[in-house]
This record gives sequence, structure tokens and C-alpha cells, in this order.
Amino acid sequence: MMTLSPLKTLVFALTAQVALGFSGAAPVQAQNLFAPAFKVNDKIITEFELKQRALMLQVFRSPGDPTTESRKQLVEERLKLDAAEALGVVPTAEEVTQGMAEFAARASMTTDEFVGSLKGAGIEESTFRDFIVSGISWRTLVRAKFGARVEIGENDIDLALSTTGVGNVRVLLSEVILPAPPEQAAAAQARAEQISQLTSIAAFANAARQSSASATRERGGKLDWMPLSNLPPALHSVILGLRQGQVTDPIPIDGGIALFQLRGLEEGKVIAPEFAAIEYAAYYIAGGRTPQGLAAAQKVKDSADTCDDLYGIAKGQPEEVLERGSKAPADIPTDIAMELAKLDKHEVSTALTRSNGETLVFLMLCGRTTKQAEDVDRNNVGRSLQNRRLASFADGYLAQLRDEARIIEY
Repeated sequence: MMTLSPLKTLVFALTAQVALGFSGAAPVQAQNLFAPAFKVNDKIITEFELKQRALMLQVFRSPGDPTTESRKQLVEERLKLDAAEALGVVPTAEEVTQGMAEFAARASMTTDEFVGSLKGAGIEESTFRDFIVSGISWRTLVRAKFGARVEIGENDIDLALSTTGVGNVRVLLSEVILPAPPEQAAAAQARAEQISQLTSIAAFANAARQSSASATRERGGKLDWMPLSNLPPALHSVILGLRQGQVTDPIPIDGGIALFQLRGLEEGKVIAPEFAAIEYAAYYIAGGRTPQGLAAAQKVKDSADTCDDLYGIAKGQPEEVLERGSKAPADIPTDIAMELAKLDKHEVSTALTRSNGETLVFLMLCGRTTKQAEDVDRNNVGRSLQNRRLASFADGYLAQLRDEARIIEY
């Protein structure tokens, strides 16, 4: 059977979405696509731009109604561009080119390949370019306008470490785990980029129900409260840098992409332990998440109360069927570390697979070894504090621009 490259898979997916989503639309010649639809202060949004943005949202399966979301996004982008231009913030051609290349690279494509994929789905290069220009302009404006007000000093970092250190923080997260086998990698990355832009808890929950491969999908990807120290160390500064409702950038994991949304953060008085090592066992079951594979996993779960019990179950099988060891948190694969974060000692997860879904991972937490202290990357803490404060200023400024704007719908 022929295997499509990631690029061809994305082109096929986008084109199919266009065909399915717009087959009943009125003929183009019957519509004046370049007629003004909105006027935001002195800037016009045309029907063509609305349709292009709605198409982009639809083909990437962005949650929400594409028509409603396209209007909201384009109005906000006009406000951002207006404010940026008023302060003389205009991205250079080099900055725009670099921004387009960086965005395309997230889908493992060159700019030309990515633009070609969009054109195959009826999306013009100008639509993609305008999206990049808006993002660069707003980020530059926010730093120029508020950067001096959010300078982080050593005292700020010391205070943050004493009051919001990893050890005394609990977080409430939601997750979306997107499968990304090689032939679907580009499409999965594009979908992940869309989800990462969400700010609504309801929208993220909807995305989890639609797309997530995790066992939490039925409850909208929602996880229970957990100590931040349970999570992989690489995620600590990322999570602390989020504001409520914000989503992480796409995080590559084995065979997929993970995204996390912050629903709540709580600073406790009792410091939770941090861990020097985590011991776990992984027993590999043929069949993946098929009924047969899950039934076999249930039999193992019924027979194994501790990690030691898995040795008896694996007896007589190839040595590689059971892996057990103790690793520093930073050395544990991200997907395994995230599952272990949800478990107490001798609890089990069967959410993960290997070998392109053909092997089910029966994962058991054997124990955690605490540590007394750890050097903290103060630069990461400082960047996290700065990003959180800048994001807060940016949200407030955008709300002010929206309140003061003259928005006319034609």
C-alpha cells in the first residue's frame, strides 16, 4: 500500500476539508468577495479575508464555529496592527520571512512547502503572511510598550523562589494528546498549533473530546490537582509561565504531540517533596489498544499488586518485554513522565503505546525518591515571571483597544 509523505498527507487532508466543507457554497462569481465586511477604526476587513480565515480554521479543525472565530480573530488583529503602526512598529521583510519559516518548520516543512500545501486547499499565501505579520507586530509592540515595566530583578526571582517554588505549587491542568505517526506528522502539527492558540477552557475541552488520544478525552482532557514537582522538570518553567486558560506550545512525545492548558495554580504552605529519582516498570503487551490488548492488560492488572509481581508475569518471555529501572525525572521520556505524574505508588496506566500503536505499555509506578535540594535555573524563573507579566499587560491593553474601537459591520 502506498504511504503518503507528511506533506502530501497535509495537502490531501486540507483539500478534502475544502471539498467537504464548501461543496454547497454559492458560486464565487455570484459573490463580491472583496466587498468590505467590517471596518475597524480606519482598517477594512473584506469578505474575502473572512472566508480565507474561516477556511484556514476549518481545514485545521480548529474548535468553534469558523465564521464566528474568523471575525473575532481578524477584528483583534486589526486592533493590534493599528496600535503597532501608531507606535511605528512595522515588521521588516526579513522578520516576516523568518517568522513564516519558523512557523512552517514546526510542521517539518520549508516555507515554500507549507505555502504550497495551503494553496492546495484554497488558502492564499497572503492569508498566511498577514497572520504572521500580526503576530510579530503585537509581540514587538507589547515588549516596546510594557517591557520597561516588567524588568525582573534578583529580588523578584528570590521572592518567586520563596513563594512559588516548585515544591509548594499545585497545578490543575487539562491535556490533549495527538497521535502523530510519521505519515500524519504534518497534519498533527498543524492541528496542535491551532489548539495551542486557544484561551477558553471550554474550547480546549472540546478539542480534547474531538482529537485527544488520552484516556482523559471523555472528561475534556481534565486532570486532577497535582504537585508541580510530579511533572517532568522541563515542564516546570513552562507551566509556571502560563496564565489561566493559556495553552503550552506543542510538545513532541513518542509517536505524538502533547499540549497542556492551565486551569488553576495553588501555592501551598506545606512544601511538597521534589524527587531525585522515579522508579517505574513498563510491561509491553502485543495488540496495542485493541480489545485483546486491553483485556490482556486487565489480566495483568488483576494479578500484579506491586512492580515485583511483574517479574513473575514476564517469566519465560523475551527479556525486553519488561523494563524496570530508576531514573532522574529529567531522563524519563515526556509521555511516560506525564503518565507517572498522575499515579501513586503501584498504580497503573495503560494510556500509552509503542511501535506505531501495535504495542500497549502497561506502566506501573514503583516509587519516588525525594531529594533535599536542587539548583534552580534562575534565568528560567526570570523569563517565566517576565512572560506572565507581559501577558497580563497585553490582555488588558487589547481589552482597552477593543472598548475604544469604532467597529462598523456592513
